[in-house]
Amino acid sequence: MPLAPPIAVSMDVPPYRLSGTVYGALLNHRTALQALGDAMTQPPYNGAPQAPVLYIKPRNTLAVDGEPVAVPPAVAELEIGASLGLVIGRPSCRLSVDRALQHVAGYLIVNDVSVPHLPYFRPSIPAKARDGFCPLGPRVAPRAAVPNPDALTIRVYVDGELKQTATTSQLVRPVARLLADVTDFMTLSPGDVLAVGVAAPAPRVRAGQQARIEIDGLGRLENCFVDGAA
Repeated sequence: MPLAPPIAVSMDVPPYRLSGTVYGALLNHRTALQALGDAMTQPPYNGAPQAPVLYIKPRNTLAVDGEPVAVPPAVAELEIGASLGLVIGRPSCRLSVDRALQHVAGYLIVNDVSVPHLPYFRPSIPAKARDGFCPLGPRVAPRAAVPNPDALTIRVYVDGELKQTATTSQLVRPVARLLADVTDFMTLSPGDVLAVGVAAPAPRVRAGQQARIEIDGLGRLENCFVDGAA
């Protein structure tokens, strides 16, 4: 099967098309950890993660600003996972915290759409890897245009009503630390995107509704949700 073409997103810095892989960091927002409560200390893990927990949003999930997202049949609602995305500009392996941001080309908005599911320790592939379940963009802001990625406010609106306000200051691993820790055990390539974490509880949408994510300095990402059985 031929590879899908790169997702087209307006960028001010190279790489001009997101040709790599989109990764998400699980449980990297303090509210997500708090939402687990005592479950975090129960078997099989018996404690909080000691290293970043990653998952992949495969290419079939990628969508752009304004593209409709299908709500699967027999699913009542979807979760809106608003996150800051780091666009990697240089090969990144075993980075130090001090140098990590030098490997970031820029930042964009990521909507990590999911079917609500439990348990949360291991992301469910059918719940997170469906077609169109990762809208991106609409543009990548150059790194220099975002002086402090650890102080960005993220807002989620559903049908124009504010449903969630979060901030990257609540990340368990701040942006540079997360990138350094991830590259300690894997290499990120130019064009890859690393979503730094989603706050809890995630707002929910139904077919017929519209979600809008705004992040300071990055603009807005809007997508409508349609009936996948239609």
